[in-house]
Amino acid sequence: MTERATTARPRVLHFVTGGFSGATQVAVDLVSAHRASGRFDARLVLRRKRNTSDERVQKLRDGGIDVDVVAGWSHAATVWQLRRICLDFRPDIVVAHGFSDHLWGRFAALWAGVPCLVHVEHNSRERYTRWRLAQALWLTERTAAIVGCSEGVRQSLQDRGFPADKLLAISNGIRPEPYLQEPPPLLQRRPDIVMAARFARQKDHATLLRALAVLRQRGLKPTLTLAGGGKARAQQAAQRLSAELGLQDQVQFIGICNDVPGLLRAHRVCVLSTHYEGMPLSLLEGMAAGCVVVGSRVVGVQEVVRPGDNGLLAAHADPESLADALQQALQDDEAAVRMAATARQEALSHYSLQRMTGQYEDLFARLLQGERP
Repeated sequence: MTERATTARPRVLHFVTGGFSGATQVAVDLVSAHRASGRFDARLVLRRKRNTSDERVQKLRDGGIDVDVVAGWSHAATVWQLRRICLDFRPDIVVAHGFSDHLWGRFAALWAGVPCLVHVEHNSRERYTRWRLAQALWLTERTAAIVGCSEGVRQSLQDRGFPADKLLAISNGIRPEPYLQEPPPLLQRRPDIVMAARFARQKDHATLLRALAVLRQRGLKPTLTLAGGGKARAQQAAQRLSAELGLQDQVQFIGICNDVPGLLRAHRVCVLSTHYEGMPLSLLEGMAAGCVVVGSRVVGVQEVVRPGDNGLLAAHADPESLADALQQALQDDEAAVRMAATARQEALSHYSLQRMTGQYEDLFARLLQGERP
């Protein structure tokens, strides 16, 4: 450890996409936690994306977070600018979040001479080409720890050839405060469905819309509320499919929602139809809000949801299977109440933000003392 670090708080720099995805939120939460705990001085660096909002960046700064934004138009420019920030901030640890940002973040940190690197993987399925995988494995030799945001993500990394002795899982967590108040009784809520997730290739809005059409054929016409921003092209594709299926009177596209807890608490069913996940924060929030949760049977989701106990699972990309699960959630009152109560208790006790940030901070402290992860 450097002389400065022995006489002052260790410095941690978190580098992540500026797309305000789940990975971005985790990095923001960690920087906020460092500020609150006083264990580390922290800085957040975002890689600019097309949808990086200057207004949202300023909101982070207004909230007391030190934020820099580096270029995203070129990987070389990203690495160059991030290296300069590292030379100025002199972090003891650089935490590089998500693919492919964990590559550029660690290259910049190595070039700047940062002594400790941490790689955080936020999804179970990323677009690793042979060349990108070779880069990641080379960087792993110079990385102190690799964190998967769930056990499924940790296992997927090990299956790709990442060394088991550097891998660990720290589950993502949610802020419990918006959900501590007892939610409205499940059977007094709207008998409708909500999905709060960004529009992107990862999310499977198409299967959900087709499942809604299947329910309609069975005589069920619940309203589906789709909340979230993301890519305009993906949202437009979902809107076209909704029109083709004749669902305009049942589907509401409300965009970014400023009161997700309130939205969830008003609905009976929270669904996450998806192709792959790391640790599904939107589903955890649905659990905390006391909804019946329904998810796709994919890595990340299937670790959280135990069918018939705390929620329901549907076969991946299978509209009939998803329609079956949604119908059960809407019509089996006794099971729905029981599953929702179990899910809420687990979300608040096992997946809290405080638990997540504490595990990360304990890991950073161990690494600075020279311990293995």
